[in-house]
Amino acid sequence: MIERPDNRSYKLRGDRQTLAQENAYKRSWSTFGLELEGQINPAQLFPESRSQIMEIGTGMGEGTALIAATFPEIGFIGVEVHKPGVGALLGHIERLELKNLRLMSEDAHIILREHFADKSFDGFHLYFPDPWPKRRHFKRRIVQPEFLELIHSKLKDGGYIHIATDWVPYAEWIEETFAATPLFEGGKIERPEWRPLTKFEGQGIRKGHLVTDLKYFKKN
Repeated sequence: MIERPDNRSYKLRGDRQTLAQENAYKRSWSTFGLELEGQINPAQLFPESRSQIMEIGTGMGEGTALIAATFPEIGFIGVEVHKPGVGALLGHIERLELKNLRLMSEDAHIILREHFADKSFDGFHLYFPDPWPKRRHFKRRIVQPEFLELIHSKLKDGGYIHIATDWVPYAEWIEETFAATPLFEGGKIERPEWRPLTKFEGQGIRKGHLVTDLKYFKKN
């Protein structure tokens, strides 16, 4: 039996899918979904790709699919625990006819620990993770020292993690957490032109949220 982390970094939301999401799941999970069986080698999964990237928390998949479409030479693995998001992303994959994106549905900590060898990825994307704004919930934020150690081990030499958040206190938390470790170097960056403005991000901006992009590179 898989042991789940004591403090999940995501909220357990409802798993009720729309009809379109359910149908996309039925049609395409067997093609684009990755089951939790043994070790997975991203380079073998995408033999024609020049690099391999994991996105942790794809949400409804809009941005994930558009980035994969922009970079067909890169192999992407998306991780999402909520079934409606998985179904929505499968629908995007179908519409865009993507060949370089596969999905996993489980806690990222478990996936990385149990199914990928060290130095498996060139990069990680972490876009708009739950900020857990209440102090008593800070321990649930995904960006923690233990998480940095885990992704450091799974990154190839020179690999990176790119994070975006629209919660300024969380951006400050991220900066402080990375500043306290010798494993990475980097900091705030300008928003990359290739990172699409999704419906979710647009809603936050209209509410006055300030979006911060951060990028950190693995130190050997």
